[in-house]
Amino acid sequence: MKNTMKNSNEFYAGLTPLYHLVYPDWGKSLKRQADMLDSVIHEMWGAASEVLDVSCGIGTQTLGLTGLGYVVTASDLSPEEVNRAKQEAAQRELSVDFSVADMRRAFDHHQRQFDVVISCDNSVPHLLSNEDILAAMQQFYSCTRPGGGCIITVRDYEKEDLSKQQVKPYGIREEEGIRWLLWQVWDPRPPIYDVTFYFLEDRGEPVCRTHAFRSTYYAVTISSLMKLMRGAGFVDVRRLDDRFFQPMIIGTKRAQQIS
Repeated sequence: MKNTMKNSNEFYAGLTPLYHLVYPDWGKSLKRQADMLDSVIHEMWGAASEVLDVSCGIGTQTLGLTGLGYVVTASDLSPEEVNRAKQEAAQRELSVDFSVADMRRAFDHHQRQFDVVISCDNSVPHLLSNEDILAAMQQFYSCTRPGGGCIITVRDYEKEDLSKQQVKPYGIREEEGIRWLLWQVWDPRPPIYDVTFYFLEDRGEPVCRTHAFRSTYYAVTISSLMKLMRGAGFVDVRRLDDRFFQPMIIGTKRAQQIS
């Protein structure tokens, strides 16, 4: 697993300066995703106000939620992404407590509890075994106040064809006179698959530069993730569709622990 996390860190270290291009309009995505998360948080956990984002990346969910008035603590395994998230928060005059931490050590690192713990945008499948995912879920549980909850969003891998190589187009972006073409290539090795994320940089010259970033994911099913969440201690675990751009898995920590 150490090699796996090194692989993930190298992936995001290279991707960090370009990560906003994954979204057609990153600024609008910050607001839209925060509104979606806010709706579920208030529906499920009432007046929750403190959030821990254990895979904050460059701040896509953290910045939007902070802008809505949540007190957000955010961490990520990638120092490069955390540094960019800090810069983005400063530019928006948002106060966020950022740090570098492995989600499998979330409580060991933060040493406190929050109303809601989140890990969005298919971050959990960077952990390549059920054992590692369960270890992370147990840390999420320890970070959750009684009566609070956890939100995870992931790809629905049961809808993906992992029997053969796949090409996933992300579209064209225009920024500062540069045209970017984005796509992923998936090379399956069930139950995992290797991803190469390509960013073609077109400056209008005869030769274009292509940036390629590589990582590995575990094509874990949502039903397996729900089982692991229950195994970590969460109750009322359920799947929510059409509430976010990916399926949500949510769970609640009992308000009063049964002795």
